[in-house]
Amino acid sequence: MAITYGFPFLFEDVDEYIDPVIDNVLERNIKTAGSRKFIVLGDKEVDFDPNFRLYMTSKLSNPTYSAKVFGSCTVINYSVTLKGLQDQLLNVVVGHERRELEEQRERLVQEMSSNKTLLKELEDTLLRELASSTGMILDNTELIKTLEETKTKATEIAQKLVLANQTAKDVEQSRDGYRPVAKCGAILYFVLAELSVINPMYEYSLAAFLEVFNTSLDRSKTDPVLSKRLAKISDTLKYSVYCYACTGLFERHKLMFSLQMTIKLMEGDETMDPTELDFFLKGNTSLELPGYPKPDWISLQGWKDLCKLGEFTAFKSLIQEIQSNPGAWRKWIDHDAPETIAAPLTNVSSLMPFQNLCLLRCVRPDRVYNAATSFVISQMGEKYVMPPVINYQSVFEQSSPTTAVVFILSPGADPASDVAKLAESTGFGGNRLKFLSLGQGQGPIALQLLEMAVARGQWLMLQNCHLLVAWLRQLEKVLDKIEKPHKDFRLWLTTEPTSSFPIGILQRSLKVVTEPPNGLKLNLRATYFRVTEDMLAESPHPAFRPLAYVLAFFHAVVQERSKYGKIGWNVKYDFNESDFRVSFSTLKIYLNKSMDKIPWSTLRYLIGETTYGGRVTDEYDRRVVNTYLEEYMGDFVFDTHQRFFFFKNDAVQYAVPLQGTRDEYLSVVEALPLTNAPDVFGLHPDAEIGYLTNFVRDMWAHLVALQPRRMAGAGGMSRDDMISNTAKEILSRIPQAVDVLKIRKHFGTPTPTQIVLLQELERWNLLVERMASSLKDLQRALKGEIGMSQKLDELASNLFNGTLPTQWKTLAPQTEKSLGSWMAHFERRYQQYTSWIKNGEPNVMWLSGLHVPESYLTALVQVACRKNGWSLDRSTLYTQVTEFQDPKEVTERPALGCYIEGLSLEGARWNLATGSLDRLIPGSGLVQPLPILRIIPIELAKLKLINTFKTPVYTTSQRRNAAGVGWVFDADLATKNHPSHWVLQGVCLVMNTTD
Repeated sequence: MAITYGFPFLFEDVDEYIDPVIDNVLERNIKTAGSRKFIVLGDKEVDFDPNFRLYMTSKLSNPTYSAKVFGSCTVINYSVTLKGLQDQLLNVVVGHERRELEEQRERLVQEMSSNKTLLKELEDTLLRELASSTGMILDNTELIKTLEETKTKATEIAQKLVLANQTAKDVEQSRDGYRPVAKCGAILYFVLAELSVINPMYEYSLAAFLEVFNTSLDRSKTDPVLSKRLAKISDTLKYSVYCYACTGLFERHKLMFSLQMTIKLMEGDETMDPTELDFFLKGNTSLELPGYPKPDWISLQGWKDLCKLGEFTAFKSLIQEIQSNPGAWRKWIDHDAPETIAAPLTNVSSLMPFQNLCLLRCVRPDRVYNAATSFVISQMGEKYVMPPVINYQSVFEQSSPTTAVVFILSPGADPASDVAKLAESTGFGGNRLKFLSLGQGQGPIALQLLEMAVARGQWLMLQNCHLLVAWLRQLEKVLDKIEKPHKDFRLWLTTEPTSSFPIGILQRSLKVVTEPPNGLKLNLRATYFRVTEDMLAESPHPAFRPLAYVLAFFHAVVQERSKYGKIGWNVKYDFNESDFRVSFSTLKIYLNKSMDKIPWSTLRYLIGETTYGGRVTDEYDRRVVNTYLEEYMGDFVFDTHQRFFFFKNDAVQYAVPLQGTRDEYLSVVEALPLTNAPDVFGLHPDAEIGYLTNFVRDMWAHLVALQPRRMAGAGGMSRDDMISNTAKEILSRIPQAVDVLKIRKHFGTPTPTQIVLLQELERWNLLVERMASSLKDLQRALKGEIGMSQKLDELASNLFNGTLPTQWKTLAPQTEKSLGSWMAHFERRYQQYTSWIKNGEPNVMWLSGLHVPESYLTALVQVACRKNGWSLDRSTLYTQVTEFQDPKEVTERPALGCYIEGLSLEGARWNLATGSLDRLIPGSGLVQPLPILRIIPIELAKLKLINTFKTPVYTTSQRRNAAGVGWVFDADLATKNHPSHWVLQGVCLVMNTTD
């Protein structure tokens, strides 16, 4: 109808998918048949009126449409700008603080607009009279009189406009006194709005921010002195935004948010050096090696970063001082907390707090977490690193019938019981609270419950919304149509993070992140808060209460272990309250059945393999679960001669209370320390270093994603120039593709290992061609010769930020390296391939340089089977760690198998003296090099291993994902400790370490 009759038509809230049925409308494919104009819409011909206009709006801040859509439409960015929002907020502040001033400004605006309109009308009247006049103008007395009146009125209006302009300037000058608060508010809004880059669930609307802004104006303390009053408003506003955001942020993102807030406010005050910020976030992204010789006790990437930092004015003597005074610098770097003491810089009196962060980035990234916390405290205050604890009563008070509450779930957390308790305490228990877990076919039922809840003032909790994301768009439309809901109505939604969750619901809701308690003590306490005395009295068995505590401790440990990343679990698991409840019931049932003897093996199997193990998909993670149960469950728990401890040192003891009431057990929990070291879970103390380092690397990556595209600032080189130079340098280092057909002919009938080489070279050629073509296209796009596609834009960002482009990563071995380190890895791969082609199989194979190392290991077994007449399905590999530490020490290949280099131990070290695994030396780091490893094919029947630990070998420190990608083979490492020790330490071998 709109097309036919020429009406304008608006599509609201368009997402990134635009139905092709309207392509003809977008492209204006208008057909004619005689005098008739029509357009084909689907399978219909629709008459076309030239007055028809189509408009589309989207809530997406940066939608990704095809080039075809962008070429067919006029795209207008209506997003609010920093300056525009600042002016809006200034009106709000002045209206709140000086209402009469804002009213005067509004009157002036109206008067000036009215006078300008009147002046225009007078001018039009004058021109109309002159145009319609006939004869001599001087003889037309009526016209002359009109001209004189018009002139008089025009003069009066012009004088009023001059006076109004002067008054407006005075008013604006008075209003400008409140601009700092408006500027602060505008900055904080954009800090909030940009968070969706980090997680799609972090969506905040301007309307929601304005509520926080207005509330802050009301809550801030009054003061007759304007400067003090503005300071109090700003402080209240900053903390209100911090608390509002933290309610909806995961714990791992809260320090990042505090730091981003601090950085943006400092940028607004022009107290943040952009070059120092760029360095802190990215380090040295250059592909060149440093010109100064590297000390042995500093990593290559750390030395590159130090050399780059030495180019800054504040650090101009840095490299010379490290070289002239290595003892003092090594002592400072090895200090437990170097951020708490001054660096040994003799030519600098003291570093600014942010400069200290830059220095720590180079040599102790694991301490950047604490240093960043101290930096935020020094700039903003201690409360900005102490996120508020979730208060469900406060959440309820912030909600409304039109503001839903969205709980963003994390593994092990379920807010349903807390909402039920809140409902009981506020009089909404029983039939006034409805629960529905969403899933296939539950949409219509949910809409019926929603209609009833809106009308009757009930609470409705829709759980697991991520399982029915498509239906949520229908829910969004229903919520938009609700005009007058019952004042008591509340909608509660729970969902796991998903990029498909409707933005409309997120922006209009209060977001609350629920996470399990952080720390062993808090986790145990939360468990015992849910255990009642009646539950403990359900079994008369004397071992029931102590074993219930053991089970609660085990439950806390498996949840807390995930904090340490991949050294904790290969895959993240949703261990939650239901696992504990089922295991608790299992324990009760089997103890009641067997009063005389505890069925340990049955309990361990049901808990470790069925309940908790039922969630575990990785075999090495299942090994960890079962090892904990072996360590925690057995007759030794009740040994009266040698008391059992989960963990014990000079400072703390984690023991099992043998008998007591529920409150007595809770008292034992309350006496435990609030924080605990990794060794309580069986991990090495340095696991904390790995955790903090990974945390900081993730924080840097998130902060880089949040930064705007800026000029590089170094030597006046622009961003495009830096990208172009990096592309040019990489192109110069890319070798020609290898002639695989020529090599294949040279080999004749290839051996199994030569087949592997040919396959590797084919993959290598694909990578080389992809790299060269994408970089050449990028250079052309930077020159304006071709369009900048999304892929090329991503490539440009990767080169600028010093990260490995995704389109190359898919054709290369798995890696976590930065672009500079990866290029060195890339070149070393080429050197090994060319040496293999020219000189034959290397004496020592650098397994990390192969794209598919598993195929090479399989080929080794095939070669041995052919040589010895073994059956392939009855043959395998075993390993021996040699005394060789340098490949140059190996003069020839072994008769069977091979030597491999480049492996690193994570979670342990190799003791050359004892020829076995050994505990890490505290402070030495989690990753240690392994001597050259010999891989030996053998028949399965002849393989007898004793005193060895089955150690998984992974391609990167990310180990294996849920799909099983990342595992290469198992190495057999000699050990003098029980294997369970290394299982809980999370020991593995890694082929490609992170920088």
